[in-house]
Amino acid sequence: MNLVIVESPAKAKTIEKYLGGEFKVLASYGHVRDLVPKDGSVLPDENFKMIWEKRGDKNSSKNFSAIASAVKGADRLILATDPDREGEAIAWHVLEMLNEKGLLKKAKVERISFNAITKASVQDAMKQPRDLDQELIDAYLARRALDYLVGFNLSPVLWRKLPGSRSAGRVQSVALRLICQRELEIETFVSQEYWTIDAKMFGKDADAIFSASATAWNGEKLEKFSLPDEATAERLRKDIESAKGFRVQKLESKETRRNPAPPFITSSLQQEASRKLGFPADRTMRVAQRLYEGVSLGGGDPQGLITYMRTDGVQMAPEAVNAVRSTISKSFDADYLPEKPRVYKSKAKNAQEAHEAIRPVDPSRHPNDIRSYLSEEEAKLYELVWKRAIASQMASARLRQTRVDINAEGAEVSLRANGSIMIFDGFLKLYRETVEGAEDDRDRILPPMEESEALQLKSVHPEQHFTEPPPRFTEASLVKRLEELGIGRPSTYASILALLRDRGYVQLQGRAFVPEDRGRIVTAFLERFFEKYLDYDFTAQLEENLDSVSDGKLDWKQLLGDFWRDFFSVVEKTKELRITEVLDHLNESLAVYLFPEKEDGSPPRECPTCKEGELSIKVGRFGAFIGCSRYPDCKHTRPFAAADGDASAQEDQSLGTDPDSGEEVVRKSGRFGPYLQLGEGSKESPPKRVSIPPSFNNDELDLEKALSLLALPREIGPHPETGDMIVAGLGRYGPYLLYQKKYTKLESVEDALTVGVNRAVEVLAQPRQARRGRAVVEPLRKLGEHPDDGEPVNILSGRYGPYVKHGKINATIPRDRQVEELTLEEAVELIAARAAKVGAKKSRTRAKTKTKTKTKTKTKSKSKAKTKSKAKVKAKAKTKTKVNAKAKTSASAEEPPDTESS
Repeated sequence: MNLVIVESPAKAKTIEKYLGGEFKVLASYGHVRDLVPKDGSVLPDENFKMIWEKRGDKNSSKNFSAIASAVKGADRLILATDPDREGEAIAWHVLEMLNEKGLLKKAKVERISFNAITKASVQDAMKQPRDLDQELIDAYLARRALDYLVGFNLSPVLWRKLPGSRSAGRVQSVALRLICQRELEIETFVSQEYWTIDAKMFGKDADAIFSASATAWNGEKLEKFSLPDEATAERLRKDIESAKGFRVQKLESKETRRNPAPPFITSSLQQEASRKLGFPADRTMRVAQRLYEGVSLGGGDPQGLITYMRTDGVQMAPEAVNAVRSTISKSFDADYLPEKPRVYKSKAKNAQEAHEAIRPVDPSRHPNDIRSYLSEEEAKLYELVWKRAIASQMASARLRQTRVDINAEGAEVSLRANGSIMIFDGFLKLYRETVEGAEDDRDRILPPMEESEALQLKSVHPEQHFTEPPPRFTEASLVKRLEELGIGRPSTYASILALLRDRGYVQLQGRAFVPEDRGRIVTAFLERFFEKYLDYDFTAQLEENLDSVSDGKLDWKQLLGDFWRDFFSVVEKTKELRITEVLDHLNESLAVYLFPEKEDGSPPRECPTCKEGELSIKVGRFGAFIGCSRYPDCKHTRPFAAADGDASAQEDQSLGTDPDSGEEVVRKSGRFGPYLQLGEGSKESPPKRVSIPPSFNNDELDLEKALSLLALPREIGPHPETGDMIVAGLGRYGPYLLYQKKYTKLESVEDALTVGVNRAVEVLAQPRQARRGRAVVEPLRKLGEHPDDGEPVNILSGRYGPYVKHGKINATIPRDRQVEELTLEEAVELIAARAAKVGAKKSRTRAKTKTKTKTKTKTKSKSKAKTKSKAKVKAKAKTKTKVNAKAKTSASAEEPPDTESS
């Protein structure tokens, strides 16, 4: 029997059908083991020895047990994991674990790889087995150890010096720095006014109007800021209008070509899917994985639709190029097929793992022919890959570009008109690459003109402009920038960007990354105390060195040794830092952001409450905030960042006087956001306070609404049937009704302020689910029926966020997954994982109950001995708890934040 190991079960089923009955194909379900998730799993003092452990989840253990069992009766063990560094690493881990168990005495071990999951590709790979690539494995070990050493040494520094910070990583922190630096550029940008002139003109044909711009005036060339204000622009307008006539002084026309872009690689696919489809990078990779592993077309066996999606190579195999050219010749006129195939070469100096570009497995399989078999997102991504690959071998587009220089007679003004005419659309007939932020006016058409031809002026319009700050990074532009800098690997970008969001370092506004307060603090700290490790050139050079390991040019342990000596020294120095020293630096480096100049000229850091103290960053249990230096005499605080960057917006605001108590109602800002306070109170009786709900428009918050909020919770009245009081209030999870010690959610804050007895009784009377006492809730999405039992699988909204529900199982949806993007298959996986976790808990509970029952049946003579034994166990448990607590603290770094695993 021949045993074949792949990563995923979907891949296993497809390949087993291709190979026939002599082969058994099992899935490893990704990595079978990983570094022990606590400090001390990479040992620099022991030549970087690495401590591995088998992955502890139920599926991994079960699947590896199946592999171990099957290999005992196998004549050949064929490792067919993905054709990249991670795939090579998974194969190595499987082999190492089987060797440790002594199970490979009989089976012959072979490694195969294929770029597409088709019958021909798999069968061809079987004919060309090889050994494991040790250099690729060394590259994996180097990256894994490096990321681990950075994550498990740098993250604890953040926890000690910056409470509330989560983690730092080798590439993650550099990507975060790019986002924070761009935001600072935007905040400090000073807009500059400038004007341009747009002259509408025509020649022989009065209907053929075109635009011309002024390029020279009074013998001087007009630059961008030559017309700084309206008055200057008006003078130029009058000069143009006073001209005696206009004539074509010079006309240049030349034919240009636009060539198609190469087929997709990992990074360009992520960028274009973001720009054209609005897909986040991680969603693009998930969908591409499904297209690679195979989709059933019309009830038959699953068919792999695209080649492997983690690649830096832009070339296609000769047979694929021929197939693409054949598709072009059948689908387009002969002019659209160039005489010779196009050849592409990678521009990236550190391009590795040079597999084929991402292309359709069968170019003749048109997107429209298989659309009905794919989900909407699969169809969109397949069409994008197909069009890009086909267009890459099509003819160039040809354009005629024209430049017309125009003289204004008697006005000492020169104008220019630019335009182009499409002669032949070529590849643009099928595909046009989008470029973020590019303005394309190349298709502006000019009427036919001749030199010395007289022109007429129709109108002149001065136009005001202001320079704009650079745009925030989107996923597409950030991936492009990281790639340009040579930082990270394309296969890891999706996980890095998702990690920045999960850690709360950035948020997405639309498609743009905006740094959170926590992210800015971490970046400022690292820039000051770990400057070298955030340097773009240093990070890029380290990436080149890692690639040298995979090329066999550099020993991986030598690389780690060189890095560790300097890095460890810097980490040790930070242990001597005092919190005050850290905060002083943060106050200085973030001053532009936190303490902008005031319009009245007063000191930016002057406390608005006491006028004597100085505002500065404070670090508390829940993160950073701004407070007065005269604390506790002055208790002025505000959130870390001023609303909209305006510090004055955070000052206390009096809304008026409560007519009942005569005390002042003040809107304040605290470290957790804006709130209302009634009076000043005393030590014995603190003032009443209430948070202002996010849904409230602060500009419209008046005394009446403020008093309504301060009056919560309020008694609505007794229930007409029971006489028990109904109360409306505003709590941690929003507005509610309280009746008979049970809470019922209200739809809005306004309901809590205005709801009466009749409406409250209606809300309380809404149907509830049996035994659980929860109101029936309409699903956010209905995903379909569970493949095992046909029961519905729905997405619902809960107090902790959206979750998947199937029967009695509720599974939380991870923060990096979008509700509208989650598929039925992904939901079933979440449900299965949750069910396994719940089952394990129940087993432990049953075991404890059984033990208790046995204890009760024991005799009195035994109970005395047991008491002594219990004391010993208790003492032992205490000691163990302390050890576990210590280990847990070390392990809380979780996984090093930007591992190369995909």
